Amino acid sequence: MKQEYEAVIGLEVHAQLLTDTKIFCGCSTKFGNPPNTNVCPICLGHPGVLPVLNKKVVEFAVLMGLATNCRINMNSVFARKNYFYPDLPKGYQISQFEAPICEDGFVEIELKDGTKRNIGLTRIHMEEDAGKSIHDQAYETLVDVNRCGVPLIEIVSEPDMHTPEEAYQYLSQIRQTVQYLGICDGNMEEGSLRCDANVSVRLKGETRLGTKTEVKNMNSFRNVEKALIYEIDRQIEIIEDGGRIIQETLLWDADANVALPMRSKEEAHDYRYFPEPDLMPVAISQEWFEEIKKRLPELPKERNIRFISEYSLPSYDAGVLTASRELADYYEKTISVTKDYKAASNWIMGDVLKILNETKTPVENFPIHPENLGKLINLINDNTVSGKIAKDVFQIMLSENKEPGAIIKERNLVQITDTSELEDVIARVIESNPKDVKEFLSGKEKVIGFFVGQIMKETKGKASPKAVNEILRNKLNALK
Repeated sequence: MKQEYEAVIGLEVHAQLLTDTKIFCGCSTKFGNPPNTNVCPICLGHPGVLPVLNKKVVEFAVLMGLATNCRINMNSVFARKNYFYPDLPKGYQISQFEAPICEDGFVEIELKDGTKRNIGLTRIHMEEDAGKSIHDQAYETLVDVNRCGVPLIEIVSEPDMHTPEEAYQYLSQIRQTVQYLGICDGNMEEGSLRCDANVSVRLKGETRLGTKTEVKNMNSFRNVEKALIYEIDRQIEIIEDGGRIIQETLLWDADANVALPMRSKEEAHDYRYFPEPDLMPVAISQEWFEEIKKRLPELPKERNIRFISEYSLPSYDAGVLTASRELADYYEKTISVTKDYKAASNWIMGDVLKILNETKTPVENFPIHPENLGKLINLINDNTVSGKIAKDVFQIMLSENKEPGAIIKERNLVQITDTSELEDVIARVIESNPKDVKEFLSGKEKVIGFFVGQIMKETKGKASPKAVNEILRNKLNALK
């Protein structure tokens, strides 16, 4: 009988913090500057210089700890992590080891089948980033140290995940949380959110952990999922063939869809951690802690629940609208003008998101102000315009920075609700189509759609569909 295996997965997520300056010096953190220009003697590790901690980094780390149900350590310590690599000029990285700023948290995930699970967090700690090695040349590697000293938090999970889907959902929750907090943009392609996975497999029912490998270089959610599927299958195949898993670090090759060995996997003692002698312990006063707590925004889960209860939205709508803080804000600004909560949701999930996705535009740069979208919805509801005309007005609003009411007035798009005017148009359409009248009189109701289409064409879409249907049916039924 074929034996069943289960994977054991833990993720280490590095989030690059949205501070203006680096963690221990005043150099800019701006992405995309010319190589080796955002540097100074401190981040290059010159002799005699001393680091000074960026207070904002501590605040951001505490916010993340609070958002992920962690215990905040009011006293934490920096440590030196010693290793040699070309893009690490100092020969060590300032990180945290024995006394991190946050410990013992958890993140709730929801799987596609509706199952909910808590994934434990071992710790969140602050550290500086290393530089970047660029392997674009055939025979040489270039080094850009702009990234040295850029502030990071590392979020280390417990080995609580057992499937690539669970890892995907966990990583999604982490990204959504850092984006809601405004502490990281969550861009995996640019490297501001990076993920390493520790993977092992064991027979189902066992509690002992197998030998783990670490998979790096996964720069998208899809690559995380694909790399985990690959590595789990690889380990199971080795075990079933009687082989032994080697503890090593693997690099994911997205082009070839394989994980290639990089080096043997290090243990903590390989880094010779010791307390950072140039930095005092980080002491968070109760007063400062309370100030930081006040800045904690409403988080995705709480906002989702509120959208369902306060606005009577379906669970699906609430999930889409609260996927990003900016989109949720856009929705709430829209409904500050209109009380048709469901119509606002439909417009945003349909027309607005369609354009945002097609043009890759962030919602904060969307040309239609949410208040104007709310006004457009009100104009439909008070029968000023039909739904069809509203779609045309929406398209005009994309290129013209005007209120919908002004556009409707300028272009004479007000809906025709005058029954005498509509009766004349409907009478002409009926008179011009005797064959279709006969079909209706013989019981073919479908031709109603044809008549409505002709009437809307005659009125250039301005006729009230409700009024048209009512008058049309009355006139046709009178011919029976």
